[in-house]
Amino acid sequence: MTFGVRLERVRAGYGQGDVLHDVSLDVAAGESLALLGANGAGKTTLARLLIGLVRPSAGRVTVGDWDVSGRRPDELARRVGYVFQHADHQLFARTVRDDVAFGPRCLGLPGDGVAAALEELGLSRVAGAHPYDLPAPARKLVTLAGVLAMGAGVLVLDEPTAGFDHESRELVVAALRRRIESGVTAVVVSHDLAFVAEAAERIVVMREGAIATDRRARDMLRDEDALHALGLGPPPAAALGLRLALSGSPVRIAECVAALRGARWTAPAV
Repeated sequence: MTFGVRLERVRAGYGQGDVLHDVSLDVAAGESLALLGANGAGKTTLARLLIGLVRPSAGRVTVGDWDVSGRRPDELARRVGYVFQHADHQLFARTVRDDVAFGPRCLGLPGDGVAAALEELGLSRVAGAHPYDLPAPARKLVTLAGVLAMGAGVLVLDEPTAGFDHESRELVVAALRRRIESGVTAVVVSHDLAFVAEAAERIVVMREGAIATDRRARDMLRDEDALHALGLGPPPAAALGLRLALSGSPVRIAECVAALRGARWTAPAV
C-alpha cells in the first residue's frame, strides 16, 4: 500500500521552543517532494515528524489514515522508511547483509527483499563486510538498502546523496524513481540539486521553521534568483539549458541530451 502524508498547522521542537511554526503541508500518495533550505530551517525536524521521532506540540500529522501522535516509531516503520542524515546513527550489525535484513526481520517480512535491495544499490559484493569498513558514501547506501528492503509506502530520506559521485547518485535516483512510479511517496531533504532535479516533482523551501516556497521542481530549478537566495545555483542540466536556451526547459540530464540532439544553434564567439 502507498500513503499520502499531511501536516496541519503543526508546531514542533525539542523542548526549548518550537522549531516549526504552524506548518501545513499535503504530499499526495506517489508524489516526490524535496525539502530545501538553510541549516536550521526545520527540514530535518519536519522529516522526523513523519516517523514519530519528533512529536508535534500543536497540530496534527497523518500518514494515510494514521495519526502519528498515536503511533510508536516501530509501528510507523511499517508505513514510513526513514534514512538518517548520518549513516553512522543507523548502522550497528556485523555485516552489511545483517544490517539490511534487520528491519524486514523485525516486521516479519520475507527475506527476498534483502538480496534485491543489495543488488539494486550495488552492494552485493560487500554484503559480508562490516559496514564500518566501508567508506562513508557506501555506508549511506547500506542504510538506504535497509529501508528499501522493508517495502514502505512512504520514504523519508535525509541528505541521501551527500558526498556521492555520479555513479552512486544514479543508483539512488533509479531506485527512487522505480518506487515513485509504483506509487510510493518520497520526501527528500537535500542540498544536492543534481539529485533533486532527477528525483523530485515538487520543491518546498523551509525558512525559519515555516514554508517559504512551494513550487514545481521544474520551475524552481530554473529560477536562478530564487536559488541564489538559498546560496545555490541551478543543477548542471538546468544551467546548460538556460545558457543555450534549449527548448523544453530541461532540468534532467536525459532531457538536456534530447534537447541538444534536436537543437540547431551556433556556438558563441570567443
